[in-house]
Amino acid sequence: MTYQSVNPYDGQVIKTFEDFTDEQVETALQNAEQCFGHWKRASFDHRAKVLHTAADSLRTRFDEFARPVTLEMGKLIKESRAEVQLSADILDFYAENGERFLEPKRIHSDTGEAAVMNAPLGVLFGVEPWNFPYYQLARFVAPNLMAGNTLMVKHASNVPQCAQAFADLLDDAGAPTGAYTNMRVNKDQIARIIADPRVRGVALTGGEDAGTVVATQAAHGLKKTTMELGGSDPFIVLEDADLPLAVRWAVWGRIHNAGQSCVASKRFIVVEPLADQFLQQFKAALGELKMGDPMDPATTLAPLSSKEALRRLKDQVDRAVAAGARIEMGGQPVDGAAAFMPATILSNIDRGNPAYNEEFFGPVALYFRVADEHEAVKLANDTRFGLGGSVFTKDIERGKQVADKIDSGMVYINHPTWTAPEFPFGGVKRSGYGRELGDVGIQEFVDKKLVVVTEFDAPP
Repeated sequence: MTYQSVNPYDGQVIKTFEDFTDEQVETALQNAEQCFGHWKRASFDHRAKVLHTAADSLRTRFDEFARPVTLEMGKLIKESRAEVQLSADILDFYAENGERFLEPKRIHSDTGEAAVMNAPLGVLFGVEPWNFPYYQLARFVAPNLMAGNTLMVKHASNVPQCAQAFADLLDDAGAPTGAYTNMRVNKDQIARIIADPRVRGVALTGGEDAGTVVATQAAHGLKKTTMELGGSDPFIVLEDADLPLAVRWAVWGRIHNAGQSCVASKRFIVVEPLADQFLQQFKAALGELKMGDPMDPATTLAPLSSKEALRRLKDQVDRAVAAGARIEMGGQPVDGAAAFMPATILSNIDRGNPAYNEEFFGPVALYFRVADEHEAVKLANDTRFGLGGSVFTKDIERGKQVADKIDSGMVYINHPTWTAPEFPFGGVKRSGYGRELGDVGIQEFVDKKLVVVTEFDAPP
């Protein structure tokens, strides 16, 4: 596995990093285990100070952190800056609320005084993706460091500068050696780390294939896991929707991060009365996007993360068309060094088409027209995924009722699925299990320890 920065806009290699040796892996495991012995005893105030200091650094040096995101994976520079700010918000959120979230829960019982305490599990191993290089780390790191766990993280091989920058950020903020370790490891080393008895839990954000492998490896050691996997989020437009609003958010929901997001809007399900108008306006709005250098503020459609990502996406489009899908716009990559796929809409996708059940990780929208609300919900749920979703309607109570019928971890009304530090994030079905962020995110890797004080009579 090569950890290498390659600019997806010009194809130039920026920097290559050395993989860890087996000796470095062992040292990291030892440091993490030793650190846990005293980090779990550190006060909440001490842990919070580290997170607050790191958040302050992200905000005061946000351009310094944003730039490598754009250079390594192609994100628009304004989106990179927003990601840095969001990551700082997550660090502050848990620094401010972590102790409250982990307060003991008192249990009323005639047996005696009882409470469920929240104790850290130990060393955790995280496997994180490239599409949000800091945000993905922040939402794993902030709650678990605040809970008293120590962390080892294998970040994606194409964002090594971002990975190292985040590790340096925590070091500079005062995190002790072993509290957080950036791991440049290969697949064999990953398997050994997961199997190591010093590792008590594993978290992965990524695709289904990687999730299946890592979850299986962890299961052999009876390790606690969380999996945030793919998504094919429905974007339902009911007949009473505000059409201009729906179209505006449809563009953002599909194109943000060049469409490379698990919670991007991917399946646009529009009821018949608005179907033609929506498609016409959606095409027009997507046609106004400008491809270009993601460092240029005037660019509105970024390249994909790599030429390989572009090849995979083009192959999906080709297979969909071969199975009967119709290209409404786009569909052909742009020649040149940059990994550009123009905004694309596919329609006429039936259940036998491979596109029906695939996740498109890029600016390709799947368009469906349906007769009514019932058919919209039925189609939204006819997928192996269940991460997010959105419903557009002027009737908010109706929107809530439709949201209740959608099989997913998150549903937004009149907005694409998105994220905030206080909102639990995760899905169901093949989109994974467990939650990050919010008050529940800090509960995933703690021991719910029952402590009882009682005065049972001694046995005879």
